[in-house]
Amino acid sequence: TAAATDGATATDAAEPPASEPAAEPAADGDPCRADQITVEAVTDAAVYAAGEQPKLSVTITNTGSNSCVMNVGTAAQVFTVTSGADTYWTSTDCQVDPVDAEVSIEPGTPVSSSEPITWDRTRSSADTCGGERTSVPAGGASYHLNVSMSGFESSTSKQFLLY
Repeated sequence: TAAATDGATATDAAEPPASEPAAEPAADGDPCRADQITVEAVTDAAVYAAGEQPKLSVTITNTGSNSCVMNVGTAAQVFTVTSGADTYWTSTDCQVDPVDAEVSIEPGTPVSSSEPITWDRTRSSADTCGGERTSVPAGGASYHLNVSMSGFESSTSKQFLLY
């Protein structure tokens, strides 16, 4: 009986170190991990009147317990506007001079875009950068904004309406 108890104790003592590395929090300054970053797509309004241009931005929150570092520059950002199954506009289609910006994201302190991107309500593609672009449907049309930051995707889209 004593041997069985010792065996159980030895097994119990061995378990925490085996599971500890998987649950170990990142050290301050480590690269951000998917399990500690939340990306939220943000618009400046839910409904836009005819002629109003949506301002698109992003908020990043570190839900972990340590600061982490990630690229939040324009080179790491992808804003995508969709409606139904159609992708109408992507920020990287005609992006000029993308920059990297490695920053430390502190736990529990949301970080938002310093300058929102203004969407001109046109359809984009990589081959429409030099010419005129087609306006997207309005009149109450529903659109969704999704954002990716350094490969971390927004968990939900932000819906908005164009009139």
